[in-house]
Amino acid sequence: MTKTFKVFSALLSYPIEELQQAAPELRAAIETEGQLSAAVRRQLDILIEEIVARDLYDLQERYVLLFDRTRSLSLHLFEHVHGESRDRGQAMINLKALYEKNGLSITAAELPDFLPLFLEFLSTRPAAEAYELLGQPAHILSAIAERLRKRRSSYEAVFRALVALSTTKPKVEQVAELLETPDPDPTDLAALDAAWEDEPVIFGPGATHSCKDGLVARIRAARRPAAGVTIPAATRPIISRS
Repeated sequence: MTKTFKVFSALLSYPIEELQQAAPELRAAIETEGQLSAAVRRQLDILIEEIVARDLYDLQERYVLLFDRTRSLSLHLFEHVHGESRDRGQAMINLKALYEKNGLSITAAELPDFLPLFLEFLSTRPAAEAYELLGQPAHILSAIAERLRKRRSSYEAVFRALVALSTTKPKVEQVAELLETPDPDPTDLAALDAAWEDEPVIFGPGATHSCKDGLVARIRAARRPAAGVTIPAATRPIISRS
């Protein structure tokens, strides 16, 4: 599953020219490992073809509208269960510790719950373990898939594929609870502001980590390049095996 999870990580990363050029390798990796059904592969191929054929700036704008601007589609997993609460900080620490325990280190600039990074980590684990770990956020992935379906977005295919691969299937009630949260149109700036402003922002000595985490999460989502794609070393986040 090493290659398949790396493909998912790349597809959910901020589109760059190198990602467009890597389309043949992405398709080949999925076909070689053969872990996905023909129907799922066809849907993924639609997304890959869109990435190849569409103007890069249009792709980037679409990505930001979906995953950076819209909180209900955030690629930061803990956003969906902890929001900006203090619990999110501890969850971040625990996930980072899991990475480090298994020999994967990341730069301090990256948030551990960023889905493309989590998928990179899964690509380093044995298949059975990766499937089990994938089951933990399966309800989040399923809810995002449903929201993308309503938007007729081809990105839905990646989330459906991930849910299909997970050992633990999402509980209907958990998915339904997530789907009850606000899901504003990304072009409705007033609604988006309301969705993000669920608690006051405090600066200075009384500030908590939550303000910083929320800001960094949204900036990092738009800036992080595709995993596994060759780009200048100076701009790529450092992710190394210990």
